[in-house]
Amino acid sequence: METNQAITALTALGHATRLAAYRLLVEAGPAGRMAGDIGQALGVPGATLSFHLKELLLAGLVESESQGRHVCYRANFAAMNGLVDYLTHNCCAGATVVECAPASDACAC
Repeated sequence: METNQAITALTALGHATRLAAYRLLVEAGPAGRMAGDIGQALGVPGATLSFHLKELLLAGLVESESQGRHVCYRANFAAMNGLVDYLTHNCCAGATVVECAPASDACAC
């Protein structure tokens, strides 16, 4: 990951609503969550949620899939791992950092 990509990702996560939405998506694992479910869980109106999810999409931290009239969002675990890798580069004198990969239903961090 390049520095500018890391800055974009960290900026996107630097808002309480976006961070909460992202954490819900990480928790959901590969199945993701529907936009309406995210909004309901966070108590955020649809238009506001759309704005925040767009920022996470632009940062590459989430992916979306249209399912009819609804949209399912999923955390991009490769991007998350890339960000953690960038932040921990040369951590602990170069010791290997364990990657987070979603297990069948949850993230096995």
